[in-house]
Amino acid sequence: MVPERKLTRRTFLHAVLGVGATGILASCGGAANSSQLTPTPLTRASTPTVAQTGSLSTPAVKTSSKLDVLRLDYAYYNPVSLVLKRQGWVEQEFSRDGTRVEWVLSLGSNKANEFTASGTVHFGSTGGSAALLARANGVPLKTVWIYAQPEWTALVERRDGAFSSPSDLKGKKVAATRGTDPWFFLLRSLDSVGLSSQDLTIVQLQHPDGEQALLRGDVDAWAGLDPHMAHAELTAGARLFFRHRDWNTYGTLNVLESFLNAHPDVVERVLVLYERGRQWALAHQEDLAQILADEAKLNLDIARKVLTERTAFPDPTPGDTQRQVLAQILPLIRKENLVQAGADLDRALATLLEPSVAQRALAQAKGGQ
Repeated sequence: MVPERKLTRRTFLHAVLGVGATGILASCGGAANSSQLTPTPLTRASTPTVAQTGSLSTPAVKTSSKLDVLRLDYAYYNPVSLVLKRQGWVEQEFSRDGTRVEWVLSLGSNKANEFTASGTVHFGSTGGSAALLARANGVPLKTVWIYAQPEWTALVERRDGAFSSPSDLKGKKVAATRGTDPWFFLLRSLDSVGLSSQDLTIVQLQHPDGEQALLRGDVDAWAGLDPHMAHAELTAGARLFFRHRDWNTYGTLNVLESFLNAHPDVVERVLVLYERGRQWALAHQEDLAQILADEAKLNLDIARKVLTERTAFPDPTPGDTQRQVLAQILPLIRKENLVQAGADLDRALATLLEPSVAQRALAQAKGGQ
């Protein structure tokens, strides 16, 4: 068995967070019209065809490899991961190899990236922006699957707030989780009105803590993440004062490039199970909401809101659609100095998405129906 590349925590933090490259926990603000969105149904969405998913391809799987332990993350923002964990399908699939399966909870893309880079997990769930930033900063991630197309972030204020635009945040305190889609959403919102991170104070908190800080009044606004965002809406009357669904950069499942090269068959088998989970989610919407409610300890109405209004499960093959969305944030990454000196952002984007394993997994899943 070829060992996957191990990165130390210190190496990871330097690579992904760009330590010393910029003062992100500074100020920001902005002024633009709020974009209200049509809720996203829990259905298949328009996605790229196989012909549109040009990328570096791994060779077709010819041999099998075995692992003593297979480690996957699960996240409240990745509903299909919750299905797989609940149903036990991964354990069933790999029991014949004598492989033990371990599940690790990711509370945000930053933690999922850290877990994947360090080898704590083999499969990590992030927003597309977080995967791109990690790749640009030297973490050799490959995005092998699109697990959802969510509108999982927006700018949030308390019930009695009076914000109407990102421009109102100038000089304010805003909670966000660095390196995640909500954090990028905040920066992009500010940029859209001519502001930057220097125009307000970004308070670095994990997503659940950001919600609590907002509701306590410790911060003026929060770059929210579902299901915590929906929880704040339904339990405390929090208001999403700035939304822009197209700025949410898809949910991506990532592996280290070294792990993909050493165990392409394992990756393919896991993706076949992810497809089984995706199809189950599409066919069992109420059961899916119950699983999310149980795992995240949410009221069922909150889980329904997240999944029926703001989540779609598109064709999971990474491709041009995701590439185009990510290309739109490259200027922002440069503006905010979010990568190490000399980092090649264009190459990072060109080499991040790997559609070939998803294509094989989908073909296998279809053939097994």
